This record gives sequence, C-alpha cells and structure tokens, in this order.
Amino acid sequence: MFLKSRWYSSRMGAQSTLARWGETGQPVLLLPTAGGDAEEIERFHLITALKDLLTAGKIKIYSCDSVAGRAWFNREGSPQHRMWMQDAFHHYIREEVVPAIRMDCKKHHGDDLPIWSAGASIGAFHAAALVCRFPDIFTRALAMSGTYNLMRFIETDTPTAEYWRASPLQFVPHLQGRHLEILQTRYIHIATGEGRWESLPESWGLANVLGARGIPNRVENWGPDWHHDWVTWREMLPKYLGAWTA
Repeated sequence: MFLKSRWYSSRMGAQSTLARWGETGQPVLLLPTAGGDAEEIERFHLITALKDLLTAGKIKIYSCDSVAGRAWFNREGSPQHRMWMQDAFHHYIREEVVPAIRMDCKKHHGDDLPIWSAGASIGAFHAAALVCRFPDIFTRALAMSGTYNLMRFIETDTPTAEYWRASPLQFVPHLQGRHLEILQTRYIHIATGEGRWESLPESWGLANVLGARGIPNRVENWGPDWHHDWVTWREMLPKYLGAWTA
C-alpha cells in the first residue's frame, strides 16, 4: 500500500513530502540521494527490488524529500545557510517524520518501535548521521556508496556549529556519556563498490571514526564491478534488509 502526505516544516522553512510503502513490518526510513524527492526510490525501482519483503510484511519503507541535499547541491543560499539546513533537516526528521512513522505503526507495534535508516550517496550520510545523533530512535543503518565528507562540496573550509552537529565525522569523536553508551549498542553497515564514481576511502573514513569510539560497524566492499549507481543499490538493499529481518 502506498500513501503520502505533505506539510510545511517551520524547522526547515520548506514544504516536504513523506511517502510510505507497505502495511506492516520493521519501519525503515530510506533517504533519497542528493536532492531527490520522497518518491525517487520508487522511480528508480528500489521499491520493486523490495517487493518480496514488503509483500511478506517484513518491512515498511518510508521516504521524505531530501530538502537539505537539494539546498547543498543546488547551492541554495549562502554556505552557512546550507550547513544550517543539514542540522534543521535532521531535527525535522526527529520531531516531525519520526512521530508520523510511529503513529502509522502504532496499530501493530505500539508507540516506541525502533526505526532503521538507509540510503545511498548523500542518503548514506543522513542514514549514518541519524543513528549517531539519535540512537534512542534509530537503531541500525545501512549506508550504501556513501559520501560522508560533505565539506568538499561547499565553497568554504570552515564548518559552522550547525554542520558540526550534523556530520558524524565532526561530532562522533567528541561524544561521551549516555549518548555514546547507547550508540555503542547500535550498528552501522557501510557497503560500497569500487567501480565508477565510488570512493572506498569515504567508507573507511567513517568506519575509522566509528570504530575509534567503539561503535559497531562493518565496511563491506563489493569490488570493482559495482558502481555508484541504482543497479548496485537495487542489489544491496534487499540483500541486507532481507538478512536483518529473516
């Protein structure tokens, strides 16, 4: 079953859509690539690739517009505005998207069902960041073909405080206390190829930061025949979600 809703988020100062596929099962927030919209994953056949898991009631897939990614790669506003938007986007997910997901799942699963995150490219950045920032809500992430050092795409060398809070490479090394303790019970799977437009060092860069803080993770290299492309992600996504829900 497909449903979607759209509302204005005062946190981001923008409209955003939330879409859902499936009726029961583990909720997974699947973040778009770059500036993709909530239905990008259907147009590029990720939903088709997940058909068996959706039909079996193993998972429910949610996706929202990548408002922050759109601002970043379209160079909307100043660099400072774009860095602010990364942080605002994560708070929009925590304060608006997560309650909507939990309300949708309440009938079958109660109020506090943990949520998984997943995504490719910049979607992988957000998937990993959500677990690292909000481990009380997001318990597992699948980060595919990720781009984790977003500073190389912006015309400044100085991250703002908002970007610092949004980027795992920046904030994870400084975590401590209860936040870190909870995060050390979560898991981030980092999958990548070595084909066209892939960057294995990006994946190891994130893994090294996580590992240094005792945060469970694994890098899985699919090799040179797998490119930074939807063909790769259509293979990766059902493989891992299928294993996790078996």
